[in-house]
Amino acid sequence: MIKISIIIPILNEEKNIISLLEHLEQHSSKNNSFELLIVDGGSTDGSISKIENYIKNHHHIALISSERGRAKQMNRGRLQANGAILYFLHADSYPPKNFDQYLIDEVKKGNLAGCFKMKFNHPHWWLKIASWFTQFNWSACRGGDQSQYITATLFDEIGGFNEDYIIYEDQILIKELYKRNQFTVIQKWIYTSARLYEQKGIWTLQYHFWAIYIKKWLGADATALYRYYSRHIAS
Repeated sequence: MIKISIIIPILNEEKNIISLLEHLEQHSSKNNSFELLIVDGGSTDGSISKIENYIKNHHHIALISSERGRAKQMNRGRLQANGAILYFLHADSYPPKNFDQYLIDEVKKGNLAGCFKMKFNHPHWWLKIASWFTQFNWSACRGGDQSQYITATLFDEIGGFNEDYIIYEDQILIKELYKRNQFTVIQKWIYTSARLYEQKGIWTLQYHFWAIYIKKWLGADATALYRYYSRHIAS
């Protein structure tokens, strides 16, 4: 039996994390073995107490402490993972029914890495168009909210997530996978929150995401990308 390690990096996800854990329990196929590794980057809200209370009756779930930064947190999760398949998932993204079986089926077919196509939980027409494009296997249509599965062997061969990148770490890994012609898009929907678009404004946030993409394309390094993100998105 192929085991899956679901790795979820979190930071102050008190409002979302339990609903996600319940969703994963309810939407797994029940025929497969998986573990849940929640990697906390220093939450200061009620996330930790909620998780600790939840996992008392769920022994396949572990809470791990890490330095802050999604790349560091996900790499930390991998160190404790026992699965042959690693599944990196954001705390506000909800995979489809039988997601675990879809991952196993793809790996058995030789597709060693990939994601699901994605829909935002928001009715705005632009977000609907952006969601529609995620069905295509183009690197420009990729993002961490679509989740990322990869075999542990391939992940280790690549060297994991590049911890120099505080943001954009998912794109660095995805770029490497496309170089190797080893990426597939599973044609099932994962649903993700549009909360950052709601907070910042859809067109404002989209502009800044495009700016970061172009800056990287023009050769900006990790420090420059994070500086821009901190000034325009995180602030």
